[in-house]
Amino acid sequence: MNYLGHLYFSGTDPELQIGGLLGDFVKGPLRGRFPAGIEAGIRRHREIDALCDELAPIRTLIASFDPPWRRYAAIAIDVAFDHRLARDWTHYHSQPLPEFCQSFYRALASHRALLPERARLFCDHAPRQQLLERYGEAEHMRLVLARIGRRLRRPVALEQLWEMLAERSQAVTGAFRHTMAAATLHCGLHLDAGGRL
Repeated sequence: MNYLGHLYFSGTDPELQIGGLLGDFVKGPLRGRFPAGIEAGIRRHREIDALCDELAPIRTLIASFDPPWRRYAAIAIDVAFDHRLARDWTHYHSQPLPEFCQSFYRALASHRALLPERARLFCDHAPRQQLLERYGEAEHMRLVLARIGRRLRRPVALEQLWEMLAERSQAVTGAFRHTMAAATLHCGLHLDAGGRL
């Protein structure tokens, strides 16, 4: 899962959501640097990442990529899963995606002073660019992959993986659904009668 997936699995608690985002920005042991709710969100982010690493459909999907792309496939799969989640958001969440995102942006901004520098950049730019709201747009996700690829120690044109994922659309869909079910169970999320958060 990428940003949106981790926010979804953080439930409705703003501090858990902020921690869900910060799991991509904060490394190492947690020693009270952040409020307890945020640190709980970071721990949940790490648990979900560890869970995803062990799921057979994801491992099979990664193995389907030839070297050297296999090395980066997990990154692209995370982005593809966020795209699926955004595209099918109303199936998983009762709050419209734009409202969910705006509420999260406000909570994040209220904690801006606590954020690491890169997370502050996200806090400042994401609302203006409607970054998360646009995750349902395929072309936007290609650009997301391109930006991630440029940030790697040795830059890679990760956007090329988007077409490779499209060729594996059925496997991506199966792995996404399996992951959503496994992570929902792991997090103990309370869903409504329609299966939505």
